[in-house]
Amino acid sequence: MSRVASFYDAYGEREWLRLERHRTEFAVTMRVLNAALPPTPARVLDLGGGPGRYSVALAAQGYQVTLVDLSATQLAQARDYAERSAVMLEAVIQADALALPATISGHYDAVLLFGPLYHLLTHAERAQAVAEACTRLRPGGLLAATFVSRFAPFRDAAAKDPLWIIQDPAYTEHVLRTGVHDRGELFPQAYVAHPTEVVPLMEAAGLTTQALIGVEGIVAGHEEHVNAVTGAAWDAWVELNERLGRDPALIGAADHLLYLGNKPIP
Repeated sequence: MSRVASFYDAYGEREWLRLERHRTEFAVTMRVLNAALPPTPARVLDLGGGPGRYSVALAAQGYQVTLVDLSATQLAQARDYAERSAVMLEAVIQADALALPATISGHYDAVLLFGPLYHLLTHAERAQAVAEACTRLRPGGLLAATFVSRFAPFRDAAAKDPLWIIQDPAYTEHVLRTGVHDRGELFPQAYVAHPTEVVPLMEAAGLTTQALIGVEGIVAGHEEHVNAVTGAAWDAWVELNERLGRDPALIGAADHLLYLGNKPIP
């Protein structure tokens, strides 16, 4: 994972600013979390949370948040953002989601796995990351995990580089068939998941599925003007995209998939 860590060490503020620019992704995710999370001051473990965009927001609401990431640089930014936002994170820890240290102990009320599954190229690694997250989750607790959709790089190519699909047709077919997109310069060692594989992966870890949501709803690739509105219009679009994102017919049309599941109570 050194390539991924190095990438994010050099990433600067792009992830924090990305979620400012892609307001729909952040707003819909927070809307879903606010409805699904247990009441404050529940303990939340944010695995792969980078600069802490979700950690800081949840801590500001009163959650006790532990942030974990591979990148020391991103974690330093998270500490700075938390300080500037006048919120306290319970802990900030550098670690690999595939091998969490014993210092991350106890059973959390919720675990966020937002990011690590974007970079794990094999099924075994993805299953291991989910299993590691589940070991830190209390019985009955919530696991929320995100995936990049299999079709996202093709939508991106259609908007920015339509010749991509013919420059190396064999590689294009490889991405479409396997989900392994390991030649990207802007997003290295990427795995893009087919929507139909998410629930089986998570349920194989023993989770009980609550929902699978296409985060951008109806606006993936068409969000520029929506992201510019405010007030009642913005609230209406966030509500609509969350509702449509739950429609099975639209899940694959989103760029990010959000899974919610619970660890069974023995």
